[in-house]
Amino acid sequence: MKKYSFYGFILSSLLFSCSAEQNMPQVNITPVPLSCTQSDGNFEWNSKTRICIASPQINRGMVEAALQDSPLPREFTQDAGNNMIVLQLDSTLQQPQSEEGYTLQVSPKRVTIKARSQAGLFYGLQSMKQITDPVASHIQGVDITDAPRFPYRGIMLDVSRHFRSVDFVKKQIDLLSSYKMNRLHLHLTDAAGWRLEIEKYPRLTEYAAWRKQAIWKDWWNGKRELCEKDFPDAYGGFYTKEDIAELLEYAALHQMTIIPEIEMPSHSEEVLAAYPELSCTHKVGAADFCVGNEKTFEFLENVLSEVIEMFPSEYIHIGGDEAGKAAWKTCSLCKKRMKDENLTSVDELQSYLIHRIEKFLNSKGRKLLGWDEILEGGLAPNATVMSWRGEEGGIKAVRAGHHAIMTPGEFCYLDGYQDAPYSQPEAIGGYLPLNKVYSYEPVPDSLSIEEKNLFLGVQGNVWTEYIPTDEHMEYMLYPRAIAIAEIGWTIPENKSWNSFYERILKETAQWKLQGYSPFEISEEIGNRPEALDTLAHLAAGKKVTFNKPYWKNYPANGELTLTDGLRGGWNYNDKRWIGFVGDDRMDVTIDLEEVKDIHSVSATFMQICGPWVFFPTKVIISGSTNGKDFQTLTEIDHKVVKDDLVSFKDFGWKGDASVRYIRYQAQPDKTYGGVQFVDEIVVE
Repeated sequence: MKKYSFYGFILSSLLFSCSAEQNMPQVNITPVPLSCTQSDGNFEWNSKTRICIASPQINRGMVEAALQDSPLPREFTQDAGNNMIVLQLDSTLQQPQSEEGYTLQVSPKRVTIKARSQAGLFYGLQSMKQITDPVASHIQGVDITDAPRFPYRGIMLDVSRHFRSVDFVKKQIDLLSSYKMNRLHLHLTDAAGWRLEIEKYPRLTEYAAWRKQAIWKDWWNGKRELCEKDFPDAYGGFYTKEDIAELLEYAALHQMTIIPEIEMPSHSEEVLAAYPELSCTHKVGAADFCVGNEKTFEFLENVLSEVIEMFPSEYIHIGGDEAGKAAWKTCSLCKKRMKDENLTSVDELQSYLIHRIEKFLNSKGRKLLGWDEILEGGLAPNATVMSWRGEEGGIKAVRAGHHAIMTPGEFCYLDGYQDAPYSQPEAIGGYLPLNKVYSYEPVPDSLSIEEKNLFLGVQGNVWTEYIPTDEHMEYMLYPRAIAIAEIGWTIPENKSWNSFYERILKETAQWKLQGYSPFEISEEIGNRPEALDTLAHLAAGKKVTFNKPYWKNYPANGELTLTDGLRGGWNYNDKRWIGFVGDDRMDVTIDLEEVKDIHSVSATFMQICGPWVFFPTKVIISGSTNGKDFQTLTEIDHKVVKDDLVSFKDFGWKGDASVRYIRYQAQPDKTYGGVQFVDEIVVE
């Protein structure tokens, strides 16, 4: 594994507070510690400085891993004294009581790190590294007591859509663990490729791990063909059991738990291409396992048994999201299963699978973790929910007494654009700048203390449909993943966006010297200019009647959206773009309250073809004085062209008219359909 320069942790000339309070000591540590005071004098090391292993239980491999890129001396001793960095395990440590907490005291004579666990010592060493000046050969004088807010602080890497090497994963463990992240969730299986050796089912790696196009988008938009491993130019790969053992050993030294994800019952096209008898149709192309087939459970339990043998993690992630379930409704085996088990819906059929898999995992001493769709049809007794479709799944889970991990797409999906789309490499869509990630608060105030305590933590996810290269993946990860790290570690009252931003400005430059490829936050363009100000116009604040309903999944500001004066940003996830879908095309009427002379009516639509967001093919704008008799002001025809851009287009009318009511209609293209998003109807 390549070593990366310690100079990523150089103490910058810009010092900043450990907390949001301006009178707190200036200490350069990310994530911000629980408490710190600046002490007199620095610790200066020299060739005689030693690292004292004061407790025999301390793993020297962990210490070497923590200091692998540090200029500090590596001479070890067991005898405490001056001119030393003393490491001590103390199970009776009163403050902090957290198993991952630590105390760090730096004086001119010595550095002392105490913790209840190896993890605490590791994190104490990370904080020490960040206040080390390798040029002056000193460590800043401090007295720190620190502990994480949440026990789960994670990042998910999708290695199915585009495979990543062992060395790449190790490299991310290096940086993530240095910011006290402790969970790495690997999305190992999906339609685009199976990425884990399973000895009992060799076709998973001989066939299901390979496809004919390297770029996921080309494969997805084509025939979606998998191929044999030895097919010319076959793209793919998988982790052998030896690879996993190597990764786990490396992760353990860095206090990182790796959680494997094996998707079920859907997102399983690659499995069902290799073993089509496990689908309802027995044909290639199916996405859902047949829940009525006992061979499905034989397969899943055999696979999970090997996964459990490889991975020691408490949790096994089973996916559970976006199951189509259509084939279950007509499958004779599924219908029989529903009858035999007294199930009334296909949602309950999915719940049957989740319950049964959880019982199997529990029998092996493991716990089930799944996306929030595992709530549908009834949640398994001991399952933990990872809430991605907003926060509702997590809230519902904790109110039912279950643990939850928050990872809502609005704040935690790091595969979306982090700056103006025209300035960025292609992404799946979205707009998630660093400041919005950092603003996320995972625990709603509306919950009781007992319910709040059931939140385990927070996770950022990097789906890689549109992220083909290692460099691109790092670009999407950093610095946003470090914002997730501070959310997970630092208590809210110690957070400060201004402080974090200044730290990241310095640290991003150092990551580049270490060999990473982060987004350069200093060059950020920012949000769509139209979204920065409130717009005044004749229809502002006026009532809008929706002749056809808007899409409840994207209600924005509800009935106020189209005249609230707020323009949308770079993406529809900012709650300013209202959605219209299917036959419920846009058809609204604005009441200006009195007849007025108007000279223009316009509305802006967006197009992002990846998530199936399209411009309208026809817009009709009409006016009326009485709300009954409308005269057409204009009809606009538009040819919808599918492309890879994020685009915005105004559809409007200019002229002279006297009206009280304005009707605005937008028709979807018959070929693409999709979703229409509009932010404001501007009347001048």
